[in-house]
Amino acid sequence: MQYIEVTFTVSPVSETANDIIAALAADLGFESFVESPEGTIGYIPAPLYSEEALREALTDFPMSDTTITFTAKEMEDKNWNEEWEKNFFEPIVVDNRCVIHSTFHKDYPKATYDIIINPQMAFGTGHHQTTRLILSYLLDIDLQGKTVLDMGCGTSILAILASMRGASSLTAIDIDEWCVNNSIDNLALNHIDNIKVFQGDASSLASEGPFDVIIANINRNILLADMQYYVARMNEGAEIYFSGFYESDLPMIQAEAERLGLRYLSHRVEKDWTAAQFVKG
Repeated sequence: MQYIEVTFTVSPVSETANDIIAALAADLGFESFVESPEGTIGYIPAPLYSEEALREALTDFPMSDTTITFTAKEMEDKNWNEEWEKNFFEPIVVDNRCVIHSTFHKDYPKATYDIIINPQMAFGTGHHQTTRLILSYLLDIDLQGKTVLDMGCGTSILAILASMRGASSLTAIDIDEWCVNNSIDNLALNHIDNIKVFQGDASSLASEGPFDVIIANINRNILLADMQYYVARMNEGAEIYFSGFYESDLPMIQAEAERLGLRYLSHRVEKDWTAAQFVKG
């Protein structure tokens, strides 16, 4: 899938302004953000990008002394393994129990769960707060013998950890063909053979499951639109973990979840990004 890179120039630059920009842009479908000396850089799938919608979202920016301009460009196809190796991707350790690294890393911490990821794309290395929050949940819950769905799987980091922690069978779905192909490669790197990966969206769930555990790390708007399809494929007593939204969005997520018969259990926060745990029944 082609992505649009939007560079936001903020004056004066502040972490608060960057966080607000990210929150507003996430509602429009932006998936990832990287801070820059001039402000922040956001990434959105090309089919979702609307310059008009973005300008409108920034019109009533709540910091009156802050000026924001932005420029957008299509991202060129790159060898993302090479890019991550040169510039970004460092090994990640989650809760001192899980390490995520690539094949090009020669010196990395040892942990109980060792996951190898070759990104082959712009995103999906596990650096984002939402991914780490879900990884943390997966390290704490009982997955032995469970059936698991990873919706919006990306590089399938989450599904891979769930498999390593004893899940019996897993399904990983993403709308992006790159993600599906990358996931298949990453399963081979980690010698995982109990995860079925395919390209699709929530409409493809009718013939899948039901599941004991569902992971949906996407974004607020998609979660709200598709939550009914996830709940329909949950066993009684199954748990679902949502992420990809800010803590201020949690009441909205919780209200829709409870309307569909889910019960709130807990949530975790890292730099305002949030993951929430619900149970069916």
